[in-house]
Amino acid sequence: LLFLLHACRQFPGCGNIVTFSQFLFIAVEGFIFEANFGRKKPAIPIRYYFIMVAMFFTVSVVNNYALNLNIAMPLHMIFRSGSLIASMALGIIILKKRYSVSKYTSIALVSLGIFTCTFMSAKQVASDSSLNEEDGLQVFLWWLLGIAALTFALLMSARMGIFQEMLYKQFGKHSKEALFYNHALPLPGFLLLAPNIYHHAVLFSQSEPFQVPVIGLTLPIMWFYLLMNVITQYVCIRGVFILTTECTSLTVTLVVTLRKFVSLIFSILYFRNPFTAWHWLGTIFVFVGTLMYTEVWNSLGPFLARWRKRPKEE
Repeated sequence: LLFLLHACRQFPGCGNIVTFSQFLFIAVEGFIFEANFGRKKPAIPIRYYFIMVAMFFTVSVVNNYALNLNIAMPLHMIFRSGSLIASMALGIIILKKRYSVSKYTSIALVSLGIFTCTFMSAKQVASDSSLNEEDGLQVFLWWLLGIAALTFALLMSARMGIFQEMLYKQFGKHSKEALFYNHALPLPGFLLLAPNIYHHAVLFSQSEPFQVPVIGLTLPIMWFYLLMNVITQYVCIRGVFILTTECTSLTVTLVVTLRKFVSLIFSILYFRNPFTAWHWLGTIFVFVGTLMYTEVWNSLGPFLARWRKRPKEE
């Protein structure tokens, strides 16, 4: 996260080259070890992957461009943590699902948290004293467009999750295969972003030189940041996919939620972003609501009960 935040602060709009690098690395790795250099036939028909990839690519690009529309990184993280809301809403509409009262309560908390943070960020944008009235209105309108982009990406991401769930039910779970095709098939789409990617590649090459510890190799520091981000993101993504095969969905959701929350707090503290008490309250609502949704309290109950009985048994 630190590498990505450094890049975004020094070169706003560099999200496309970061995303392209991640996709390329995972696609090459998957082509070698999962697809066996193209000799392994996919378990899920390729046409379904094209549909999934179209959604995945759209979500990634829209989320990146939202950062160019006066959306601060903390708000970006908080807004994306509202995926539970979108998933539940689309699950009710598309899959005709019904949920318990605790689930609806958790979604209400997450919604309230996101609304609080969004509203307070809107006030900060609108009251920026360094801008005149005309420029302030223009900045605020761009910010509203960024919120609309984040909302669209959130709903599209939820729809992709439902589509993937239906595929897994029909053809079985193939997480490594899905990881490879979700990153390999979109690569031609980056040709549409080639000018932007090339522009930032030139800017990265002009950044100050940096000597890599241990190996002593000298390269522009932004390329070092990008390399570190690609490696850490690969480890993170692979870890999540492995987690889905080894643990319950409750554990996976909880781990991913905690990771987002820690990333948010780290971003605020490290870069000293403006964060009021209302922002903290909204963040707490999002965090508590997500924990309620995962029903972690029910899992901790038996454990705490056993722990309390232990001294009496001894």
